[in-house]
Amino acid sequence: MNVMLAPKMTVDEFLVWAMARPGKFELIDGVVCQMSPERLHHLRTKGAAYVALLIAVRSTSTPCHALPDGATVRINASTAFEPDALVYSGPHQNGETIEIATPLIVVEVISPSSKKGYTGFKIAGYFSVPSIHHYLILDANAKTIIHHRRQVGHEAIETRVVRDGILHLDPPGIAIPVAEFFASD
Repeated sequence: MNVMLAPKMTVDEFLVWAMARPGKFELIDGVVCQMSPERLHHLRTKGAAYVALLIAVRSTSTPCHALPDGATVRINASTAFEPDALVYSGPHQNGETIEIATPLIVVEVISPSSKKGYTGFKIAGYFSVPSIHHYLILDANAKTIIHHRRQVGHEAIETRVVRDGILHLDPPGIAIPVAEFFASD
């Protein structure tokens, strides 16, 4: 369960506030929400997703970089999310950076306390960021990926459910076996 911890603030205020505290937080419409503790199954899936993205990015010549959870994605002046993994394009970011301005792929792993958020406001929020082309929602229990993809040149978002095979993410032009996103417990 997410809990309000502070009065409403902007993303800039939130980033300063969050840097001084342990834990994982998101800012939703100016309200700071602490994320619930994560089960090992969830953590292993986040790790597997990051490693799969990292290997895929490194195997191409694209100027992209994969990151595990911890980086902030600004949605607007009062909302910032912290995806479980991401890929961003462009030059390698400074080690002191906490916010990624040009995410290309964002990944969230479904947890019992967060299922509702992925179906509405996070989809709209992530796709309000022009650089984001793929939003992957991983269901570790079902070993399923819900792949939301921005249609190039269109406002439409295409959604498909992927259970096996190869997941093609273009841009940036990487292909990852679906099984690689999931930890084998």
